[in-house]
Amino acid sequence: MTALAPPARGPDTAAVGAPLVEVTGLVKHFPIKGGILQRQVATVKAVDGVDLLVRRGETLGLVGESGCGKTTVGRLLLRLIEPTAGTIRFDGVDITHLPDRQLKPFRRRMQIVFQDPFASLDPRAPIGDSIGEGLRIHGLGNARERAARVKRIMDMVGLQQYHARRYAHEFSGGQRQRIGIARALVLEPDLVVCDEPVSALDVSIQAQVLNLLKDLQRELGLTYLFIAHNMGVVEHISDRVAVMYLGRVAEITDRERIFAEPRHPYTQALLSAVPIPDPELRRSRVILGGDVPSPVNPPEGCRFHPRCPLRAELGNPERCSRETPQLVDAGRDHLVACHFRGPDAPAS
Repeated sequence: MTALAPPARGPDTAAVGAPLVEVTGLVKHFPIKGGILQRQVATVKAVDGVDLLVRRGETLGLVGESGCGKTTVGRLLLRLIEPTAGTIRFDGVDITHLPDRQLKPFRRRMQIVFQDPFASLDPRAPIGDSIGEGLRIHGLGNARERAARVKRIMDMVGLQQYHARRYAHEFSGGQRQRIGIARALVLEPDLVVCDEPVSALDVSIQAQVLNLLKDLQRELGLTYLFIAHNMGVVEHISDRVAVMYLGRVAEITDRERIFAEPRHPYTQALLSAVPIPDPELRRSRVILGGDVPSPVNPPEGCRFHPRCPLRAELGNPERCSRETPQLVDAGRDHLVACHFRGPDAPAS
């Protein structure tokens, strides 16, 4: 049995701001089967060539419409589902194809907070057992040490010690999410994937949970991949923001710049829908035409081009429908995947 101690960390990446997770060309395709013989008839291209860098100690917000692939990216990083192609490096180690036995030490360092706290908890187990399950799986400490660790983490997230004997149905939504956070943090991970952790909560409870996550990050030195569709929530908690559209990343930069100077037309449309908390101010809305294309049959070239207002302004250039734009630095670490927003873009 292993004594309770923080998980080992790579000596070269211990500094705040060093790369913790590096994703290159990440792809996940899901087969669609049909017919009597259940043969593959089509493919859902949920994630189709994603490059991401998550730095130690930061919160990277990952945003986009429902179905854009952001939750799939989070689960791929943790190897909860297997990638079709691409490379995932965690703390400098390629974990893309590690077998389960070699991957297990890394699982201790990567945890997830699910969107639905009730569905992710065992209704037949007291929440103290649910929180401490990871300690038992990894063989950490004896029963007394594990109980002490569970009590300490419950206190950190605002739960009382007597709550450990209660079951999931006896708690409110906000309390259940605190349980989910405690379960993720009990192993003292480096990376926590937060998969829309406040979308199912009331607005007042959302603020409490977000502030709790920020406090825990400062106290424990955590790194977050924060998946959300609410731009206001992302602005509150993120250091950098990556915007996804139909399985690909459209834009990445720091929080202040993406809200002040969005460059990709899709990001501009998303931000135009964010309400302003001032009745005297009005924001110019960008209304996108058409529907989001199906990931089963995405458009060629730039996947946003059928709905892109910029393409229409520039005279419907054929380049958008032929060539896939790459993420390029438009200046000051502002990455944009648009033929007409990069450093070599033609003057409009």
